[in-house]
Amino acid sequence: MSGKDRDLAMVVMKFGGSSVRDVEAVRRVIGIVGREKEARLVVVSALGGVTDGLLDIADLVEGGKGEEAREAVRALRRRHEDMAALVGSAEEKAVLLADLDGRFDELEAIVHALSVVEEISPRSRDTIVSFGEITSSRIVAAALSDSGIPSRSIDPRIVLVTDSQHGAAQPDVEATDERLRREVAPLLKEGVVPVLGGFIGANPAGLTTTLGRGGSDFSAALFGAGLGAEEIQIWTDVDGMLTADPRMIPATRVVPQLSFSEASELAYFGARVLHPSTILPAVRRDIPVRILNSHRPEAPGTRITRDPANGKKGPAAIACKRGLTRLDVTSTRMLMAYGFLRRVFEVFERYRTPVDVVTTSEVSVSVTIDDRRAHDSIVADLSEFAEVVSEHGMAIVCAVGDGLRRDPRLAAQMLGALEGLPLVMVSQGGSRQNITVVVREDAAAVAMERLHRHFFEDDDASAGTASAATA
Repeated sequence: MSGKDRDLAMVVMKFGGSSVRDVEAVRRVIGIVGREKEARLVVVSALGGVTDGLLDIADLVEGGKGEEAREAVRALRRRHEDMAALVGSAEEKAVLLADLDGRFDELEAIVHALSVVEEISPRSRDTIVSFGEITSSRIVAAALSDSGIPSRSIDPRIVLVTDSQHGAAQPDVEATDERLRREVAPLLKEGVVPVLGGFIGANPAGLTTTLGRGGSDFSAALFGAGLGAEEIQIWTDVDGMLTADPRMIPATRVVPQLSFSEASELAYFGARVLHPSTILPAVRRDIPVRILNSHRPEAPGTRITRDPANGKKGPAAIACKRGLTRLDVTSTRMLMAYGFLRRVFEVFERYRTPVDVVTTSEVSVSVTIDDRRAHDSIVADLSEFAEVVSEHGMAIVCAVGDGLRRDPRLAAQMLGALEGLPLVMVSQGGSRQNITVVVREDAAAVAMERLHRHFFEDDDASAGTASAATA
């Protein structure tokens, strides 16, 4: 099924943790869902901060602090029970509280059992962290029903089928699409709003898995693609995709339109409002994605489609990714031997470590990585056939936009704006859609400020663009 041959016009509305943080936030969500005229599928993250709290509980168990872990579970129970204030009907509130009690009883029992062995496997960590989305979706579904919007909470583990790579599971798209048609599509046709937790699924054996942090966006896109949605809406706490990270640049502006490829590049290189994998299912089915602000639902947000905005000059936005490590790998021969690059990248593949930026010279290759878990093993393996120098504390600063492909002068302008800053690496992607420099972290803020001022603040054409209301 695709957006062009769907049986039912519908939208997917995904609400992040900040949009369901407390009673007031969920009431805003109810109003937003109620205003949508099409059939709706709602995807929710855990209540704001709950995922981190559940991960902390797992760490306490692993560290032999079982009683502290159980007290943390009890604190989360109280917070979720307070959310029952959303439900006015005494009968429905009692049903919701009983459901929440049962789920937290189960979580406390799991934590108690794991505390005995003081060991947390990736499988048990996924089980613990899944309680955030399960309980959040139950609360939101009850609140929607109480407000007069027919709704039903669906456990995402019966819909989203994945492999068994706990903590970073990959979806089985065909199996998931079949489950969506069977479990979800009939409810949409009946006028019921299904509410599913994002981020979690189950392998074919029914064991709980998670898609990794930010995976609720991915879930929403998978569900939207599988059901042929007209639009996938990502509701967050900013007015849309911004020209830069507002924590670094106060004068950011909303980017009204992006292409799929621009948004994917920005997400990968540090734009925080969108998970990089979100774009992939939308591209597969050519479904527009919109980034919207649940605190300001009247704001138009950012619309992401296959085609770039016509006539857009300069980059669409700039992004920054910190906490990187640079590895310089030099051949021990005077010239690179045949197969040298293959051997280098086989090492990163062996340890499942993605590479962000690559530059090469005649005798060496430099790369950056942001996952340092296998750093020492990678360096050891590379050192068997090359000289390796490793340096932490690096940052990527990246300008992204289809305009970079059309106007080669923009690359020179970018480097000119950074004159005087020590650039560790410079790279232009094969698509010619991004220009990336690597600097030391202490220079990242200055680099971002200079680029934003040059490309956005000094551009009269963008003077009328709306500023972001919140960070």
